[in-house]
Amino acid sequence: MDYKGRLVRLRQAMDRHKLDAVLITHPPNIQYLCGFAGSTGALVMAERVCFFTDGRYTEQALAEVQGSRIKIARKSALAAAAQWLGSSKLRRIGIEAQHLRVAERAVVASAVGKGSKLVDAPPIVEELREVKDQDEIASIRRSCALAARLFDRLREVIRRGITESEVAGEVEFAARKLGAEQMAFPTIVAGGERSALPHGRASTAAIPSSGFVVCDFGVILAGYCSDMTRTVHVGNPRSKAQLVYNAVREAQQAALEAVRSGAITGEVDRAARNVLKKSNLAKFFTHSTGHGVGLEIHESPRIAAGPRKVLRPGMVITIEPGVYLQGEFGVRIEDTVVVTNSGAETLTAGSKELLTF
Repeated sequence: MDYKGRLVRLRQAMDRHKLDAVLITHPPNIQYLCGFAGSTGALVMAERVCFFTDGRYTEQALAEVQGSRIKIARKSALAAAAQWLGSSKLRRIGIEAQHLRVAERAVVASAVGKGSKLVDAPPIVEELREVKDQDEIASIRRSCALAARLFDRLREVIRRGITESEVAGEVEFAARKLGAEQMAFPTIVAGGERSALPHGRASTAAIPSSGFVVCDFGVILAGYCSDMTRTVHVGNPRSKAQLVYNAVREAQQAALEAVRSGAITGEVDRAARNVLKKSNLAKFFTHSTGHGVGLEIHESPRIAAGPRKVLRPGMVITIEPGVYLQGEFGVRIEDTVVVTNSGAETLTAGSKELLTF
């Protein structure tokens, strides 16, 4: 990973925002900038780059941190970083306000003193993370390939009468056996009427004798996430179910075809919704069309009607339209894709034909 280049780009962003230093406390941002994947740390970017953690993470920091001095604190990492900033007498110190609790901000403010001003910095690291480099794309590609293999396992175990939790458990056990560090999010397996819950986490409910089953899953591999959804059907689908499934599949394809370098995120969202309007289903599509994926399962950019972010090569996003008919059923189809100069490359393989069991 190009940690040196990332720190250079962060320095350039600091100059644009007239910041003398930034205090990075959000763990994924720390990992992105220096490689540390632990849960406790703080990174300071000023004239020098210093990473702070406590004694529990000494060996991990020595093994993982690149491009930064390492300081092992006897107090909390945040307090040590804030004290170091205070001794540096810097005027404008950027903080990740959206990731700091009120009490934590007070600790920082007290340590830096009256001669320094804490500035709520824009999400400059998150903006850097939007475009993935080749190493990151390779990691996400491997994570997506592993996720696609889980769909094969899901097809082996899903059947009427088995509980949603059992299906999820089989998928998650297979993920660990295949080398996943962990699941990227709680696995969603939702059958029958529960398939109309967009985030219907696996429960003790049994897979029905007839109906849709929405299966949404992803893994973390080498720190990077994958995300995919497939909807299958138990028993023979009725004409309405078939119509809705086909509409969602067509909407997803339209959105995939709208993904390209230079496209506006809202245009991609609109492409999916316009297809669903033809079947009077757009009002049942109740979430955004997609989101960025990387070190976190939900990153910028958001693929939705409001944001007007321009897609650039190297962005990794999901395309996941869905239709949710309360009290009946739901359908969602999702792939993780990377934006290229010519369009989009799908990273999550797996049939999108309506599979029946």
